[in-house]
Amino acid sequence: MKSRDNDSSTTQRRTIRPQRGFELRGASDACLVVLQGQRLGQRIDIGEQALVFGRAPECDFQIVERSVSRQHAQVWKGPGGYRVKDLDSTNKTLLNDQPIIEAELKDGDHITVGSCVLKFMERSSVEARYHDEIYQLATMDPLTGLYNRRHFLELLERELARTTSHQRPLALLIIDLDHFKSVNDLYGHPAGDAVLKLVGASLQANARGEFIVARIGGEEFAAVLPEQDIGEAAAFAERLRSAIEALELDASAGPRKVTVSIGVACWKPGMAGVADLMRATDAELYRAKQDGRNRVCVAE
Repeated sequence: MKSRDNDSSTTQRRTIRPQRGFELRGASDACLVVLQGQRLGQRIDIGEQALVFGRAPECDFQIVERSVSRQHAQVWKGPGGYRVKDLDSTNKTLLNDQPIIEAELKDGDHITVGSCVLKFMERSSVEARYHDEIYQLATMDPLTGLYNRRHFLELLERELARTTSHQRPLALLIIDLDHFKSVNDLYGHPAGDAVLKLVGASLQANARGEFIVARIGGEEFAAVLPEQDIGEAAAFAERLRSAIEALELDASAGPRKVTVSIGVACWKPGMAGVADLMRATDAELYRAKQDGRNRVCVAE
């Protein structure tokens, strides 16, 4: 199989994905927050690489509007501070309501791209720290530190846009704990919470950096695997199933072992959107449950 490390057609991906709960705070010196438009309230960290805003799916922040150019504006950290540049867009980039070609960014500045308004904030500001807390509450599952269902679906939508644009593979896993109700019934909800945390940690530990993992229901987890075909996704799912089965639990406070059933499906031509991919993956999860649990079932 050809290595993707040197494949120039592979979409570069800089998804904002914390490793655990609140550890993202302080990950960069500045950020942008969406004040108006699509993805209201989202925070975009500004790292060492430039961020491109525009209508094209490969942009770091896609704004699906006809008034927005395919590559509209760029924000980056330079030697002297943070800067914004218009990329020769049709309808211009505005900084504090004034059209610019290139300009320095200062704390509190507003950047307008189409109908989207973003606020630039330095991490040292009280407002930025406050927004960190609000953003975490809105996007994270507080028990496991993984993404919550709502934010997971938003990220999956974005990955599907990249997948269809670049004709690259994408796989989805849905992971469900086996007989979890009996854990809560026999040992109590604190033991159940401990199991969920441990499974979430195992999922995070086994996932590669570009994978997107989430808790999407009571005892249900999910993972999006960009650039992974069905064989690669099935192999990862089996490694994950085995790792969870091997977890050492505190027998004095709960069950000795826990297992999961996993459904796996890939994006295929003819699928209409997220709902179709979720439906195909759910069908495989149901088959894994029906076939005896503690197994991986893969869509053909």
